[in-house]
Amino acid sequence: MSWKSLHRSRDDAGHAAVLLGDSVTASAPGETDLSRLLARLSPLLLPQEFVFCCVAGGSYGDFAELAPLAAFHEAEGLTLLLPAASAAERHWPTSPPMRCISLGVQSSLEAVGLTAAVASALAAHGIAANVVAAFHHDHLFVPAASADDALAVLQGLSGEQ
Repeated sequence: MSWKSLHRSRDDAGHAAVLLGDSVTASAPGETDLSRLLARLSPLLLPQEFVFCCVAGGSYGDFAELAPLAAFHEAEGLTLLLPAASAAERHWPTSPPMRCISLGVQSSLEAVGLTAAVASALAAHGIAANVVAAFHHDHLFVPAASADDALAVLQGLSGEQ
């Protein structure tokens, strides 16, 4: 993974686009209807474990060699979402291990209710969920020990079981 400048622009039709290096990804409208979003949820459990950690005084790009899945600046420092093995190499304090469930449905960033619906379904089963909304899909980070149960809950929510 390389860290490059991220720029936003709009095409002639007014659709937002993200330019990463030399590539441009135009925004597809994405689904906004909650019933269709839930029916097409298509949850996929990724095999690896991830952890959250925070590096005081860190900046974007400082830890590119660790292949962070995501990074976010907070008042306390740079939060990194890393493969568990990458953080273990540094002996950093981290969250407990998490697994990622990626939702295959392409949701609009303006869709209302999807995060609440999946978080509520998981909460009803006592499963914590940390949601990362990306450009095309939502990704849920759940405790590794609960990952299979979380996947089953989401499959049930979408009628896949």
